[in-house]
Amino acid sequence: MPQTPTIILVHGFWGGAAHWSKVIVELKRLGHASLKAVELPLTSLADDAERTRKMIAQESGPVLLVGHSYGGAVITEAGNHPNVAGLVYIAAFAPDAGESPGGITQKNPPLGAANLAPDSDGYLWVKQDKFHESFCQDLTADEGLVMGVTQKAPLASTFGDEITNPAWKSKHSWYQISSDDHMIHPANQAWMSGRLGAKKVITLKASHASLASKPVEVAALIDEAARYQ
Repeated sequence: MPQTPTIILVHGFWGGAAHWSKVIVELKRLGHASLKAVELPLTSLADDAERTRKMIAQESGPVLLVGHSYGGAVITEAGNHPNVAGLVYIAAFAPDAGESPGGITQKNPPLGAANLAPDSDGYLWVKQDKFHESFCQDLTADEGLVMGVTQKAPLASTFGDEITNPAWKSKHSWYQISSDDHMIHPANQAWMSGRLGAKKVITLKASHASLASKPVEVAALIDEAARYQ
């Protein structure tokens, strides 16, 4: 039997590796024993891609990269590593060469863009009292509160960092669109997923935090990608 890949989960802006907690439990239940989650510095696309490459390089066998939100840009940049067997985008950016998350966002600004607030150190936050409605409106208010308080802000400059050589042009890909997303406009997700030549695109009635609100469905797509031969 072909070797099942190690699944490496890559978080996005305003969160950490723990955002994948419910998906991790589901993937384990589906029989995936080799699971890793990157903790990104969120200081630049180059830094985040390098951190991810180092995680990939620790694996002797194939790797499936899964990116949520900005994590999609990271796996697009880091995914050309020879160990990478495929890419899964979860309500994520999938930029082409010369494109940035910020540039794509401007095509169709999402509802949550109005609730972003920079600080004096150059980090960009989602306003705590607006986090639930902006990021995860289909979770409970308590879950939204915790996500808002524990959010990990990126350096705002990271939004403008451009992709050099997009891995989706040479690797198999899968994409999940969130139809009620307030952080990456669903129209942008449909546009990005449409040019990937993806093996499968699914749409979930979910917020940006589909990895937390729809973990069974998200894990099922990842599982399908991991078992693709």
